[in-house]
Amino acid sequence: MKEKELIILNPLCDQMREYLNYVILEQNLTNNTKESYSNELKKYGLFLSKQKVNDIMVIKYDHIVRYLKKLSDDGLKPQSISHSITVIRNFHKYFMKIGYLRKDVSKNIDQPKLMKKLPNTLSVDEVDLLLDVETVTPFDYRNKAMLELIYGTGLRISELLSLTLNDVDLINCTVRCMGKGRKERIVPINDYIIESLSNYLTIRSQLEKKQKYHELFLNNHGKPITRQGFFKILKKLLLEKGLNTDVSPHTLRHSFATHLLENGADLRVIQEMLGHSDISTTRIYTHISNKKVRSDYEEFHPRKDDEL
Repeated sequence: MKEKELIILNPLCDQMREYLNYVILEQNLTNNTKESYSNELKKYGLFLSKQKVNDIMVIKYDHIVRYLKKLSDDGLKPQSISHSITVIRNFHKYFMKIGYLRKDVSKNIDQPKLMKKLPNTLSVDEVDLLLDVETVTPFDYRNKAMLELIYGTGLRISELLSLTLNDVDLINCTVRCMGKGRKERIVPINDYIIESLSNYLTIRSQLEKKQKYHELFLNNHGKPITRQGFFKILKKLLLEKGLNTDVSPHTLRHSFATHLLENGADLRVIQEMLGHSDISTTRIYTHISNKKVRSDYEEFHPRKDDEL
């Protein structure tokens, strides 16, 4: 029997399908999250099928522990294992909620300890250098507008590339984006963004081909820019400017939040602009800011070199 059949031929597959349908309808997940949940449940189901487990009712605590050990032995990172645990817990919790299970064997599974890694950021001078794009071709105007927008609003790359022409309001100085969980938010835009967007929209028709698209940013084929396409554009500009080529679109988002905090913005405001559902996610930027405070204190305090 082939591996895929191990899942398909038992009730566990139907239970996983039921749960996926539930979260898709109830939680309005994005396509990426849906795919992530689906892939995780398939791996979990395949492992359980090999253990002769064919129904969620007969899953034991030890089954889950062995599965997680296998993930670890396969070299999966703690962050990925943590995600697996979250999916498994939610799966079991659902069948507790509907009364199919009387005991949740997943609730005592411990999350792996994760090292909190502070996100990389660019300095203000580095951002200024990157955003100083000479506008000659339609692609230059497009690149300038994309960079100004992603840094000036802190949008995720997926949010930036899914923007449509109708999402931009230059009169009221805002853009409307769809964040995680299909949550819509309105983000203010500054004069730099307004100017670069206005210039780009003036020449955008030059990028259009026979088929018209509503997405704001188009590639050289007249189609919406992909994540891979944006990465290539960013890497090329970083190389031309002599900046660190490890910078990603998310680095610009982190830089946006860090620079706002360093200049006195309220953490709740930053949370709202970033689209974080939990303030604890935004608090990581206070660690970055505190690190900068310590660095500046040690560098600029007039008595830093004095001996006691």
